[in-house]
Amino acid sequence: MEGLSTGKPFDKMGMRCSPTGEVFMDNVTVSGDQILGEAEKGFQIMFEILDEERILGASTGLGIGHACLDTAVRYAKERKQFGRPIASFQLVQNLLAEMATRLDMVRQYTYTLCPLVDQGVKLTKEASMAKYYASKMATRAGLDAIQVLGGYGYMREYPVERYMRDAKLLEIGGGTSEIQKLIIARELLRE
Repeated sequence: MEGLSTGKPFDKMGMRCSPTGEVFMDNVTVSGDQILGEAEKGFQIMFEILDEERILGASTGLGIGHACLDTAVRYAKERKQFGRPIASFQLVQNLLAEMATRLDMVRQYTYTLCPLVDQGVKLTKEASMAKYYASKMATRAGLDAIQVLGGYGYMREYPVERYMRDAKLLEIGGGTSEIQKLIIARELLRE
C-alpha cells in the first residue's frame, strides 16, 4: 500500500520466529472496503478482544512449558551420572513433578476458558489470571528445564535456553504480569 513501510526487524532476545519492527505510515489512505469492523471503533474493538489475546497467551505459555517438560524428561532418562539415569535422582524427579503439576493446572484452567470465550462470555479476570499464571509457569519451566540439563541447558545446542527466552516475552507482551495482577484485583473489587 502506498505510504506504508516497515523498518528492519529488531534483534530480540526471544520469539525470533515472530519478527518485530516499526511500521511507518506516510499519508496512507484507507478506502472504505479496507476497514475491518466499524470505522472509528478500532480502539474499542482492540479492547474487546483482549480476553481472547490473554487466553491465547496462556496457551502459548502452555506450549512452551510442555516443550520444556518433554525435553527435560527425555534428557533425564538418557543422561547418566554415577552409573544411572539422572531421572532416578529425587531432586530431578521433584523438578519434573512440579513442572508437570503446574502445566496441568494451566491446561485445565485454560481449556475451561476457551469454550466460554467462544460463546462471548466476558472473562476479563479469568483471562488475566490464566495469562499471568501461564506466563510465570512457562518462564519457571524454562529455568527448571535448564537446571535439569545442567550445563547443556545453558548452551544454544539444546532448545531449552531458547524456550526460556521465548517464555519471558509472555510476562511482558499482551500486558505485563504486573498489569495482569492489577486487572485481577480491579475485577475482584468490582464483584
